[in-house]
Amino acid sequence: MTTRKKGITIVYTGNGKGKTTAAMGLALRASAYGFKVTMLQFIKSPNESGEMKLYQKKKIGFVIKSLGLGFVGMLNDNLTRRSHRQAARNALKEVKRQMKRCDVLILDEINNALHGKLITLSSVVEIIKNKPKLLTLVLTGRHAHSKIIKLADLVTEMKEIKHPYQKGVLAQKGIDY
Repeated sequence: MTTRKKGITIVYTGNGKGKTTAAMGLALRASAYGFKVTMLQFIKSPNESGEMKLYQKKKIGFVIKSLGLGFVGMLNDNLTRRSHRQAARNALKEVKRQMKRCDVLILDEINNALHGKLITLSSVVEIIKNKPKLLTLVLTGRHAHSKIIKLADLVTEMKEIKHPYQKGVLAQKGIDY
């Protein structure tokens, strides 16, 4: 691990685009300075995101693990909520393992997993309160709970002003995912 004085807790939330992208930018910057970075994706499956495709090509200097089963209740989701809940609970176990192994830990879409009742508020609060002193913890996703916001050191809200979806344009590969 790289020597630092203190890690912080960061939340990227809101209904606008850019939450995962902001976390990826932070991950690239931190890895360039030699920090050990891990991104754990709570909702996304391994085949759904451009960031995972880039990681699989070994083009970035940090770890990404997609632990979800795909976006819950969207498009072609034929899985049960029970299956999604179990995947999210397994992801929480991985969080506890990774907290001791890295300098920056990104919990991508964890706010959505919490909002969708796949995990409990107490489990996320426990993660924040028990994080190692030097770990920077990043939580992304819409609907950040007020208690999570209160515990965080830095909160950025992405605000949607205008979106192509409003004109019927669906999410585009390489731009939206």
